[in-house]
Amino acid sequence: MVVGLLAILKAGGAYVPLDPNYPPDRLAWLLDDAAPKLVLADDAGRQALGPDALAGRVMIDLDETQQDMPQTNPVVAGLSSQNLA
Repeated sequence: MVVGLLAILKAGGAYVPLDPNYPPDRLAWLLDDAAPKLVLADDAGRQALGPDALAGRVMIDLDETQQDMPQTNPVVAGLSSQNLA
């Protein structure tokens, strides 16, 4: 989830955390109130939200997305520990 949060912030978006332990009605209300353009969810999040709350929303499956990510850091020419993060 850290990767998703970093990507959201770097893209200038807002992050609305949804706890999968909340009741489904509360999660649906939060989604309706926030009206996000995009929902990032893993398997636990999708199960907690349910198909009705996700209907008609653009969703990125974090479980599938992380499988496609490289497992090593990129090599950037000229980048060293002297560069700021």
